[in-house]
Amino acid sequence: MEFTIEQVAALLNGKVEGDGSEKVNRLDKIQEGKPGGLSFLANEKYETYIYETEASAVIVSEDFQAKKAISTNLIRVKDAYTGFTQILEAYAQFTKYSKSGLEEPAFMHESSTIGSDFYRGAFSYIGKNCSIGNNVKIYPNVSIGDNVKIGDNCIIQSGVKIGHDCIIGSNCEFHSGVVIGSDGFGFAPQADGTYKTIPQIGNVIIEDNVNIGANTTVDRATMGSTILRKGVKLDNLVQIAHNVIIGENTVIAAQTGISGSTEIGKNCVIAGKAGIVGHIKIANNTTVGANTGVSKSIVEPGQTLFGYMGFEMKSFLKSYAIFRNLPLLQDRLRELEKKQ
Repeated sequence: MEFTIEQVAALLNGKVEGDGSEKVNRLDKIQEGKPGGLSFLANEKYETYIYETEASAVIVSEDFQAKKAISTNLIRVKDAYTGFTQILEAYAQFTKYSKSGLEEPAFMHESSTIGSDFYRGAFSYIGKNCSIGNNVKIYPNVSIGDNVKIGDNCIIQSGVKIGHDCIIGSNCEFHSGVVIGSDGFGFAPQADGTYKTIPQIGNVIIEDNVNIGANTTVDRATMGSTILRKGVKLDNLVQIAHNVIIGENTVIAAQTGISGSTEIGKNCVIAGKAGIVGHIKIANNTTVGANTGVSKSIVEPGQTLFGYMGFEMKSFLKSYAIFRNLPLLQDRLRELEKKQ
């Protein structure tokens, strides 16, 4: 792809300072900028690079004031970070949706349908009675089970597995290695110490605008549905167990595990390596810190939890201040005991 700087500025509703006819054909970090590259400056820590960069153009905010001469062209926009994000989005959409048509060998059962502007990569598999929308991109080695429904404008990256009977909304993206609809962890202990497998006959429902990172697993329900509401974002290596419900616009970072039948509210933020037990509810707008364990329901919205097991953050910090002084307190206690 190649665009003039003036064309980029028009896309961003920005103004060019310099030669708008010069062309750019890639995106560069400002400290690594070379001719033909487009960069941005949004953090003052990187300002020194704008005086050195060889990038053909740099996106800056309207209020940026140079402290010395700049040799590159500038594109002034309301907010540089937002502007560059728009460029990244446009680039991603162009590259992700550029593929089309059918690569061989690939299989789709005759009872299944797919809409217009599709892409089906080599060695992809689509089972019986599936309904797939328009502008869906299915990359190589994807497996889609029977009776699956997928909405419009979805991107399913290489190696994704979607189990039977699952329902996927529109504008979703699943990254490589995602598994949707694997069996929930259901085993009944027996008198002889063994475990009997409990059939997992439910499904997974994923609503619109959900993004799921690489190698994340969303288990199917024992009965009913495991549900990810609109706008949910899951990082890589997240485990969502059977019958979990995650509310709208909740984001969950890597290596977090959520146990079965837990309900998480809207607009929650769950940091990396958090662990949440099963059969509890977490209120809307809850923040769970990294490595935090949650063992009981959170009823009051808007709390921040931290620690293991997790409790209200201010209380934890007060307790931690005491905890780290325990050796000193123990010495003082022993001295007092000696005086008695």
